[in-house]
Amino acid sequence: MDSVEKQAAYGDKPREECGVFGIFGHPRAAALTYYGLVALQHRGQEAAGITSTDGSRMYSHKGLGLLTDVFRAGELEGLHGHAAIGHVRYSTAGSNTIQNAQPIALATHARNFAIAHNGNLVNARFLRIQLEEQGSLFQTTSDTEVIAHLIAKEGVGDLADLVARAVQKIEGGFALVILSDDELIAVRDPFGLRPMVLGRLGDAHVVASESCAFETVGATLVRDVEPGELLHITRHGVRSVRFAPRRARRMCTFEHVYFARPDSDVDGWNVHSVRKQLGRILAERHPAPGDIVIGVPDSSVSAAAGYAEQSGLPLETGLIKNKYIARTFIQPSQELRDLGVRLKLNAVRSVVEGKRVVLIDDSIVRGTTSRRIVRLLRGAGALEVHVRISSPPYVSPCHYGIDTAKEDELIAARHSIDEIRRAIEADSLEFLTVDELMQAFGFPPGSPVPFCNACFTRRYPTSLIDQTLNEGMEPIRIGG
Repeated sequence: MDSVEKQAAYGDKPREECGVFGIFGHPRAAALTYYGLVALQHRGQEAAGITSTDGSRMYSHKGLGLLTDVFRAGELEGLHGHAAIGHVRYSTAGSNTIQNAQPIALATHARNFAIAHNGNLVNARFLRIQLEEQGSLFQTTSDTEVIAHLIAKEGVGDLADLVARAVQKIEGGFALVILSDDELIAVRDPFGLRPMVLGRLGDAHVVASESCAFETVGATLVRDVEPGELLHITRHGVRSVRFAPRRARRMCTFEHVYFARPDSDVDGWNVHSVRKQLGRILAERHPAPGDIVIGVPDSSVSAAAGYAEQSGLPLETGLIKNKYIARTFIQPSQELRDLGVRLKLNAVRSVVEGKRVVLIDDSIVRGTTSRRIVRLLRGAGALEVHVRISSPPYVSPCHYGIDTAKEDELIAARHSIDEIRRAIEADSLEFLTVDELMQAFGFPPGSPVPFCNACFTRRYPTSLIDQTLNEGMEPIRIGG
């Protein structure tokens, strides 16, 4: 899809790249991986795949679409073994083709292994050029294959050691699961930009992008995988290896604002609780003259509840989401794109008619969907619509695994808050500040925080090597 198609299909929101899941030591590994991925489907809807192993042979199946599209004719029964990894994908790096679906399998003279990746590398193009000059042949346009080739080029030896050396060459956001004949490896980037958790299911060990996947399969959350940590899981247990020096954490704030499921715990914070606190801070610092509070489903419902509690206004269900509209529905004309928001959302006239509505949303990217929702509410009889956003203005693209518009397409990058208000046709508009966002996690203004807020501040934690390479410049460091 191009950017226009993606906006039509997915709405005016940033999109997480992927979700990963892995399990070792369970006789129904592939089936449990499937159910774990179902819990992570919100992280990617364009492709899915699972690779399993019985200790001597590996089995794979992957395809385009939702999990129910990819696994619909008994394919799970052919994925034998006691260990498996799986992936759901939303394409940021690389186009949405079957070649780019994951896990990606690689056969070398030393071993076979499969790899799945959540995130985005900022030096993938730089490394790919080097690898091609050294004779590597690529079958995909995904940066995940770059990682696979780096591992293969490390030669022979213990796979965990080879992976640890290979990932020292990559930079950016990454959470990796790697499967060989009789071992599972999980890796999290040194800044902790992308989430990953470790769990336990009886004698089996489980890793996933979010803890909600553990609830689905009946596993227990053990802990977060630490930034810069590699977990080597075999029949002997779990071995922890630190492959990178300790750095200041830079966990993605947007996991809590929007991406993660409300029932997940991410890096020690429950997502629902954080979002409720964001809503409380919005009501305290940016009150609106309203009669009712409604949240844009589904990601803003928790923040709306917090706003209602703090403000004393009633929380109402003023927008209904049609859960049966496919994510991949593409509207071919502007008229049908305008109709798309009414297919996905309906205003409840009996709730909003004659009322001053306080509308809570998590972000504004281009502003197009916000304008359509405001118009939808007015069309249902709302007297006023006051928009409150539970994050700061989104002013800069993410380079670590989140698909956002280019900076010149981000409405907050080139317009004031009042200009945005007029563009979305709201009666008033307010955002949280970065300090207010951090207060929801318990950090007072001005204190060091373990989060990446680059999309709000333009301060990136790594060099943007490929970005400067694309612009014909020498790679430079633009963040601390």
